[in-house]
This record gives sequence, C-alpha cells and structure tokens, in this order.
Amino acid sequence: MTGSAPRFGFVAGEASGDLLASLLLQGLRARWPALTSQGIGGPRMIAQGFETWWPHSKLSLFGYVDVLMNLRELLAIRRRLGTRLISSRPDVFIGVDAPDFNFGLETRLREAGIKTVHFVCPSIWAWRPERVETIRRAADHVLCLFPFEPEILHRAGIGATYVGHPLADAIPMDVPRVAAREALALPEGDTVIALLPGSRRSEINYIAPALIGAARLLAGPGRRFVMPIVPGLRGLVEPMLGGADIRLVDGQSHAALAACDLTLVASGTATLEAALFKRPMVVAYRMNALNWWRMKGRGLLPWVGLPNILARDFVVPELIQQDCTPENLAREAEGLLADAPRCAALHERFIQLHELLRQDTARRASDAIATLIGA
Repeated sequence: MTGSAPRFGFVAGEASGDLLASLLLQGLRARWPALTSQGIGGPRMIAQGFETWWPHSKLSLFGYVDVLMNLRELLAIRRRLGTRLISSRPDVFIGVDAPDFNFGLETRLREAGIKTVHFVCPSIWAWRPERVETIRRAADHVLCLFPFEPEILHRAGIGATYVGHPLADAIPMDVPRVAAREALALPEGDTVIALLPGSRRSEINYIAPALIGAARLLAGPGRRFVMPIVPGLRGLVEPMLGGADIRLVDGQSHAALAACDLTLVASGTATLEAALFKRPMVVAYRMNALNWWRMKGRGLLPWVGLPNILARDFVVPELIQQDCTPENLAREAEGLLADAPRCAALHERFIQLHELLRQDTARRASDAIATLIGA
C-alpha cells in the first residue's frame, strides 16, 4: 500500500451489488480519503469515485439459461479483467456478490498473491452447501451480512466477519412516508401499492406481467400503483402495461417503498429493503422453467424471501413459479390490506430485524479489510 492511499479492485454485478458496493466504498473512503478503486461497477459506485472498466450490466444475468447464452463474453471479460488486475496489483480485491463470476476471478487473483475479500456470503445455508469449498479457495476473508454466517464459515476454516447489512444503516428506522409521497406526487389519503419486479431483464420478463395483472385486479377508488424501473429498462415494461394505470418511475425504489402501504416484490434484496422500510409485502418469483427445474431440488430451506429466512417462519406470503399468478398475488395483497393487526405485528418484527442488522457496516467492514492488508 502506498502511504494512506490503498488501491481496491472491485466487481459488483447488477443494481443490488452496485448499491452494496457503493455503501462499502463510502465507509472505505471515510477511512482512506485518497483511495482509488477500479473494476466492474455501476452508477452508484461511480458516484463514489469508482473507475469502471466494464459496466455492471454485463453481469446482470440470472439462471443457467441466461448465463449459457452469454458465457463466451463473460469468460472473456473475466479473463481480461483478471490480467489487468494482476498487472495493476491492488492492495485488495473485493468481489461483491456475483459469486459465479467472482469466485473464479478471486481464485486466480489469490493465486497471484493478491488479497481477496468476498462481500456477501453466498447462501450456503439455503442451497448449494458444497460451495463452501469454492469459497475456501477463493477468499482470504468473507464479509457476512447476517449474524449466523461467520460460524458456518469458521467451521470450514474460512476467515469471516459479521458486518451487518449496509442497507440497515442507510434506511432510516422511522420511514419518511409523507416526504416520499410528496416527492412522488402521491396523495396522502390514497392506498399506494408498490410493484417491484426485479432489476434484471429476465426477472422483468417473467415477473412484471404477473404484478401488472395483480394491479388490474386490485384497482379501485383511492388505490394507486407505482413501479420503480431500473434506468434504461422502461422500454421493456411499457408494452406490458396494456393500459393498466401504473405509474413507472426510473429508479426511486426506496421512495416507492417509503411511500407505499404494501408492496408486491420480487424475491431478492428488495424483500429485505421492504422489511427495513417496515412494509407488508407479498414475495413473488418466476423464472425460466429449466432454471426452476435445476434449482428447486437444491433448496435446503422452505423459504425464499429474506424476511422469512431471517425470521425462520412464513411471516410474509411467498408465491413462487406456478403459484405466482395475478389472482394469487391479488388475493394475498387484499388479505394484508384488510388485516391491520397482522400488518402491525409485521411492523414490530421488521423493527427487530432492522435493529439486528444495523451494525455500522461500513466501519466494521473497513476494520476487517484494514486488518487483512495490515493498514
């Protein structure tokens, strides 16, 4: 490391990885204001001074079919990126999620003598437990979002630190509902339902039609629907609306969650965001039939939504694959909207979850990285 200016390599795939990495970069920059960082990232990372060599959209794929269709390009990018990082020799490389891409890259970099950190422990407690051997080869240290993960990794001889979830630090405990409605020009007295179909093209193709269909069934006086869309993908969604009265907004998923009374949300990081915003939700997911066939037999847990996994209970409904229909989504949503005591109980559960995950992640993570690189 050169003085007080460490150099970091990063790879963050898709919108959720870009968000996590940007929050981590904020903490690293607070410790090392003159740091430099390069690799693959998105607009939030760029706003933190990150130099992107490839856009994070290159990694915004899901499932075996999507990956196979783009495998040649992905392997070429990973090979060229690895060569460039080995040449520039950052003080540490941080792979943010995207395990199928990052683990192979991290293994190559580690063999070349570059320290490697993986940020977000893969869900080895939910599926593919054999992946722990891959982690052992790839990462010098793993930064874990959830408190039960380090013990699993320590048993396998892998260095790991519980750092909490950066979203729990970024999202206020008391949600600014009125301000969010004003920002989105949503009337205070109306019932607002946020539709979050995911950030990948494949997710939108498979999930958005069901959410839009549910919105049609739920429509009525005093109800408003808002759907945040990853910038650049509006053109994919607009033809699906078919006249449905749904307001599309570019980005602003946090504003939509703060403003809403309930959300229909694709399984993934967005379900945790909804919980941190203390919003009742119905978790939805559909994927390519081949991907589903490959994945369904590998699950170790009965839940897929993060709030349910962390609570170890079906605290919110999940509608997956063939169950993810407009009729089922609308039925579950109406049930939540009509059950004030249930929503109040959810609010208390989500407060407890927020407190558990709020750990000043940026400081804990930068402490662990500083120890790793001897800074």
